[in-house]
Amino acid sequence: MSVTVGIVDGGFTGVPSHALHRAATFTPVPDGSVRREPAGGRPLRHGEAVASLVLEAAPAARLIDARIASHRHAPTPAMVAAAIEWCVGEGARVVNLSLGLLEDRTVLREACTRALEQGVVLVAAAPARGTPVFPAAYPGVIAVSGDARCAPGQWSLLKGETSGAADWGCSPAGPGRMSGGASMATARFTGILAHHFTQYPAADPQGLADHLAARASWHGREYKRIAEIDS
Repeated sequence: MSVTVGIVDGGFTGVPSHALHRAATFTPVPDGSVRREPAGGRPLRHGEAVASLVLEAAPAARLIDARIASHRHAPTPAMVAAAIEWCVGEGARVVNLSLGLLEDRTVLREACTRALEQGVVLVAAAPARGTPVFPAAYPGVIAVSGDARCAPGQWSLLKGETSGAADWGCSPAGPGRMSGGASMATARFTGILAHHFTQYPAADPQGLADHLAARASWHGREYKRIAEIDS
């Protein structure tokens, strides 16, 4: 069984055609609203890497390409919120957010709350150093930092012990020779969760934390080896 995964990022094209479920671009409008358009243009390398890592862990996943970053503009909270809501509407079971915004915004907080209320799992990047970021800092969102102890396919239970208050750690390595960090760790963790839901389609998101904690390769932070984070 396949699982639908939303990737809110800079877009991707380098995936098999059967792995792409939907694609759209979100752009800011001068009045402060957000416009959704057909996906086009050149995707960012970051988005390509995130999609690659999700599929590496969950080859059967079907991906939603929700583009909120481009060579022309950086993402805003309203754009991220619109992308999350679109992914939910398109059937995403898990939404990957390999990004971190410094300020809490009502539009983003409410979009995350609505997604979580519908049983969608939100996975977001959290810095190992520095202040918490959003949406990783919102209650119910799975916050992930890079943990150099973890090999691909492994994860750690950090229990919020990083300064970014991450609950979980995962390998920060990017694909190939690409530099890594929290965003790559988040993509890897999203893939792990997608694979879990592929194996257990009826799994309850409420029991997910217990399942992950019981199978974590590491518990607590090893201060000297937590990776620098790029979120």
